[in-house]
Amino acid sequence: MSPTQLSKRELEKQGYLVEITERWNAFARKRKDLFDFIDLLAIKENEILGIQTTSASNISARVNKILEHENFKLVQASGIKVVVHGWKKNNSNRWEVKIKEM
Repeated sequence: MSPTQLSKRELEKQGYLVEITERWNAFARKRKDLFDFIDLLAIKENEILGIQTTSASNISARVNKILEHENFKLVQASGIKVVVHGWKKNNSNRWEVKIKEM
């Protein structure tokens, strides 16, 4: 299961309404995220989350990418809380997530 699907499932368990915002552009042959760094948009009463999903080993790279992106400050100022979900399998071979808030 992909990190995006893992995060979607986890957020839905927490009561969020979740939409995948990452899209495949067949002409450019690359993926396109919402505002260039949001894979999922999750909403709950009085809360909007923008989530970047990745493996646990890539959290730092994703955080740096987001902080350096020209759209980040406006997205954050709009009230969208941006987080990075980093997934890895634990010793019991179960998926676990580390969440880094921006």
